[in-house]
Amino acid sequence: MHGARCLLHVAVTPNAPRTQADGLHDGCLRVRLHASPVDGKANDTLVAWLAAELGLPRRAVQLLRGDSTRRKQLAVDAAPATLERWLAQVLAQA
Repeated sequence: MHGARCLLHVAVTPNAPRTQADGLHDGCLRVRLHASPVDGKANDTLVAWLAAELGLPRRAVQLLRGDSTRRKQLAVDAAPATLERWLAQVLAQA
């Protein structure tokens, strides 16, 4: 692990036209996923998308909780400032 480990709480909506962050929902980052919740495809899409958004290798993002629910908890191996900047940018666009 490089840097600090941050926790990110996410509320996902599967089967969206494209994968994108969509503001906040009940204290979580809402992410619409262009994947169905079958055989872990939505979870894989979420992890890969978040890693790409943050410019991190996929192994730097790990699903901790929420394998089969819409509420997820992710561990991100990145400096808190990196995650804060990204979140501010995402929320400004939502």
